[in-house]
Amino acid sequence: MSFLISVDELKTKMDASDEMVIVDTRFELTNPGAGRAAYLKGHIPQAFYLDLNKDLAGEKTEHGGNHPLPDINEFAQKIGNIGIDQHTTVIVYDQGNEMFSGRCWWLLHYLGHESVYVLDGGLERWQEKGYEITTKQPVAERKTFIPKPRADEVVDIHQVKEKLQEDSAILIDSRSKDRYLGKNEPLYKKAGHIPGAINYFYKDVLSEDGRWKDPDDLSQHFASLPKDKEIMVSCGSGVSATPNIMALKMAGFHNVKLYPGSFSDWISYDENEVETEDE
Repeated sequence: MSFLISVDELKTKMDASDEMVIVDTRFELTNPGAGRAAYLKGHIPQAFYLDLNKDLAGEKTEHGGNHPLPDINEFAQKIGNIGIDQHTTVIVYDQGNEMFSGRCWWLLHYLGHESVYVLDGGLERWQEKGYEITTKQPVAERKTFIPKPRADEVVDIHQVKEKLQEDSAILIDSRSKDRYLGKNEPLYKKAGHIPGAINYFYKDVLSEDGRWKDPDDLSQHFASLPKDKEIMVSCGSGVSATPNIMALKMAGFHNVKLYPGSFSDWISYDENEVETEDE
């Protein structure tokens, strides 16, 4: 199983005028307007833009994390407006192999879409190949996307606490080791990780050249994890967890769930403890 497409494969599909929708998801957490600005400056032909804060997340409240899941019906309408229904092949890309394309892939997967692929290497790899970029805005043929949420692929804070206490699931923290250990925290008021979480930095699913590891290498990467146990994946706010979810699924893990609120939801409750030691 793979959720990836190469830039050469995408170019071939475009040259053959295959029916598909391309989505640009570039974003910067510390500069929220940078992604759309980059898109307007130049993007892969036919690509539409979806913004992490405005499209791929809901409104932030006291609890639920910094990037809660968007309202299902509103998101379904947004993707329908850019020509996506259940039968549309969707290609999602980022600047490189970043986390924002993973978030878009996961949302579509969560809502029941069966044909969503992430462009391996993103725009950087596309440009390295000398393929065209454009500033032209595509015109969408609106469609109706009917969401069928895979409700068993998410967990909330109560389920995370219960499953950790029962030792019935494993919790992964997908952030960098320094953030996991609380040595560096650029975004939140507290530093460290959810007690009991183990660290698998999401960028470690990539090879030295920055492209995705193949399924055999991913299986080796996650070899210490039991495939018969539920795996809950978290990060800061449910974004960088998604490449790990893709990787786990490609490595043959089937019981994998996202904790959308992640660490930013956990620390929104003052009574929740935070750990700074490796586990």
